[in-house]
Amino acid sequence: MKKVLIGTFITESNENIPTKNEITSYDIEFDDELIRKMDVKDIFEKENVEIIPAVYAVSGAAGVTKKRTFDYIESCFVETVKEHLNEIDGIYLMLHGASYVDGGIGSGDHHILKSIREIVGPYLPITVACDPHGNLTKEYVEATQCIRSYRESPHTDATDTRRKMAQLICDLIKDRKNIHSIYRKLPLILGGEQSVSADEPVCSINKFMDEMEKDPRVLSASWHPGYLRHDCPEAGCGIVVVPATEEDQEYCEKKADELAKYVWDKRHEFHYTGYTALPDKALQDVLEFKGKPCVITDSGDNTTSGAKGWNTTILRQVLDSKSEKKFLFASINDPKTENKLERCEIGQSCHIELGIGFNELSMPVELDVTVLYKGEVINPVALGNSDLYKVVGKCVTVHVNNTNIDIVVADNHKSYQGQQQFTKAGINDWKEYDCVVVKQGYIFPELKAGAAFYVMSLTDGPTPQNTAAIPFKQVMRPMYPLDNI
Repeated sequence: MKKVLIGTFITESNENIPTKNEITSYDIEFDDELIRKMDVKDIFEKENVEIIPAVYAVSGAAGVTKKRTFDYIESCFVETVKEHLNEIDGIYLMLHGASYVDGGIGSGDHHILKSIREIVGPYLPITVACDPHGNLTKEYVEATQCIRSYRESPHTDATDTRRKMAQLICDLIKDRKNIHSIYRKLPLILGGEQSVSADEPVCSINKFMDEMEKDPRVLSASWHPGYLRHDCPEAGCGIVVVPATEEDQEYCEKKADELAKYVWDKRHEFHYTGYTALPDKALQDVLEFKGKPCVITDSGDNTTSGAKGWNTTILRQVLDSKSEKKFLFASINDPKTENKLERCEIGQSCHIELGIGFNELSMPVELDVTVLYKGEVINPVALGNSDLYKVVGKCVTVHVNNTNIDIVVADNHKSYQGQQQFTKAGINDWKEYDCVVVKQGYIFPELKAGAAFYVMSLTDGPTPQNTAAIPFKQVMRPMYPLDNI
C-alpha cells in the first residue's frame, strides 16, 4: 500500500498586532483528529493510500509567531518525515503562506517546506494547497510538484482546492512525473479588499486560468495576490503554472509568462469591492439610508487579517450620533469585560467599561447595559459544517440602556460572518437590525446577500486599506502602486 504524509500549518501574521503567537494560540491536533479536520480521509481511502499524519496547527489571523512555538510545530513535521522516510511515497500539505516567525526565521511556511525537502530530496512528490493571500518565492514554489491557491475570495472554494491537491498527490504517486511548479513574481502588491473574486478584474483573471487549465498540457494555474501585513522581501503577487508532464515544461514557462502579463496589464483595474467611505461619511450614509439591514465593516480592525477586534471607534461614533436606528456590534473583543458580564444574570443591569484601552482606537467607553444572552464564539472557517466548527471563546450579548444598541462582547477576536455565529450569541436573525457593525474588510457572502446596503468604513487600525501609504522597507522596488510603474 502507498503511503502519504499529511499536515497543516495556517497562520496569517500581522506584524502590527501587539501580541505574538504562543503555542496556546494554535489549535494543535495529531493522529485521527488531524485526519478528521483536514477532511481528506475519504480521498485516500478510495485510492487505497495510507495516511501518515504529522501535525495540524492552525491559529488563523493573528500576530507574528514566537520562534520557540514555531520550532515545536516544525519539529512535528520534520520528526514525522524522518521517522517514516523509508515508507512515504508522497506528501500533501496545507500551508497558508502568510506566516512570519521571530528570530530570523521569516516565513514559517517556506521554512517548513525547505526543511522537509532537505530530508526527502528533490524528487519525492509534494503537493501544497494554500491561501491566495500568502507570499511566494521561486525556491518555495519550485520545491513542490504542484502548489495551488484558492480561486475565490472570500474563500468559498477552500475545501475543494484542498481536496483537489489531496487527490493530485494520490495521482502523482501512482504515476511519478519529474514536474515542478513554475513561478513568476510581479511588481504588484495588493490587499485582500482589492482582490475579491466576484468583482473585476479578479473574475476575469479566474476565467483566464480556467481556460488555461482546459489545455491538457497545463496541470494547474493559480494567481496569488500575496500578503502585505508584514514587511518582507517575499511580498507581492505571484503566478504559478504547473506542467502536466516534463515534456510540457517549456510550453508552460510560456503560459506562465502569458498569465503574468494578463494580470499585470490589469493592475490599474484593482479597486475596493463595493462602496467604501471615510468613517464619518460611512455612518452618515447608513443613518440616511431608508431600508434595512445595513452592514458596516470596520476595515481598520479587520480580524480576518489579524486585527484584535477591540477598537471602539465606530461604537463611539454611533453613541455620539444619538441615532434612533437599531444597531448591533458583533463583536467587540474585551476579555476582562466579558468575564465580568459572565458573572451577571440574564436580565441583570450593570455598569461596564468596554474597550481594553491599548491605544486611542480601543479607548474604553462607559456603558450601563442589560445582559441579554451568554453564548459561544465559534470558528468561522467551518461555517455551514456543523460537525466541524470549533468553539473558540465565550461572549455575552448586552443591550446598552437608553439606546437602540446591542453589543456582542467577546473574549475572542473572530469575525462574525454568518447567522450560525450570530445564533451562538443569542441573535435569532441579524437582519432584524437596522445596522450591523462587523470586524472585517470586504464583506462576507452571507452578509452581502442579506444586506440592503453595505459600506466598508476606512477606519484606522492595524489593517489599513490604503496600500500605497503603508511604509514598506523590505519589499521589491519598484512595486505598483507604491511606485508609478
